Amino acid sequence: MVHTAEFLPATGTDISSVLAGGYNHPLSREWQAERQLTKSMFIYPLFVTDSPDEETDIPSLPNIKRRGVNKMVAHVETLVAKGLRAVILFGVPLKEGAKDAVGTAADDPEGPVIQSIKVLRARFPDLYVMCDVCLCEYTSHGHCGVLYEDGSIKREQSVARLAAVAVNYAKAGANAVAPSDMIDGRVKDIKLGLINAGLAHKTLLMSYAAKFAGELYGPFREAAGSVPCHGDRKAYQLPPSGRGLAHRAIERDLNEGADAIIVKPSTFYLDIIADAAVLAKDVPVCAYHVSGEYAMLHAAATQGVVDLRSIAFESHRGFLRAGARLIISYFTPEFLEWLEF
Repeated sequence: MVHTAEFLPATGTDISSVLAGGYNHPLSREWQAERQLTKSMFIYPLFVTDSPDEETDIPSLPNIKRRGVNKMVAHVETLVAKGLRAVILFGVPLKEGAKDAVGTAADDPEGPVIQSIKVLRARFPDLYVMCDVCLCEYTSHGHCGVLYEDGSIKREQSVARLAAVAVNYAKAGANAVAPSDMIDGRVKDIKLGLINAGLAHKTLLMSYAAKFAGELYGPFREAAGSVPCHGDRKAYQLPPSGRGLAHRAIERDLNEGADAIIVKPSTFYLDIIADAAVLAKDVPVCAYHVSGEYAMLHAAATQGVVDLRSIAFESHRGFLRAGARLIISYFTPEFLEWLEF
């Protein structure tokens, strides 16, 4: 005989307080996510040098290398076979005398970026090729634009130069251009340049709209050779406490023609990603998991503080939860292994 009392709820337990049944199984835990990580969300950064056969480790970025065009193509081929859909190119000129005050090498037709665009588009026609647009890797002073004598940014000349670089990347076949300099008005000049060149209809303009100054870019600057020779970039990148400034920058870039936006860095700026998902609700929002964030996770794993795979998933799922649709990540090769689709 079954006693009715056995079916009565425990005294003092409210039905709405019992949640564990909804996530006690691995599959039901996956069902709790509004969106799942997929391979198509990932954009892989590539450092391409002007030495075609170079392949050099970057000590502060585990598993990441600087490569010449020849080595880069072989590397990308292995990743495309695993499902890689998109890359973003960063040029690294190493030849003596390659850098000058206005970053002439940025859009040198024989330089690493334009050569890489052409090779990648020919070898991997379905691969989405993005180009970072900035001058810091190519200027003798290491800043992101053209400078006045006092070291401040000469805005008009800088944005004209950036627009010319972006248009030349698009002419070479880039699917997208991504200005990362944070100089006022560059999105408008780039958009107008693409329109005048007859390329705006097939070139996505993804703006680093909310890029913050801070301590998380060191490994990147080592890899790209873009450490400023003097001063810093705090006068044109956003202050870490500037949430309102980030809102204004996002709205400005959208009004100037951005087709998508990037928030950089990501882990410490989840509130900005969430804000961007509202302010820019009709365009893709991309989180950039920057070099310092990547290096910190590797360092923690090396010390036994975290499991690398688990912490990578935790951090990247956080970007989706905050509202990002895309992720620029040095972990892309690993996620191509870890994800099924």
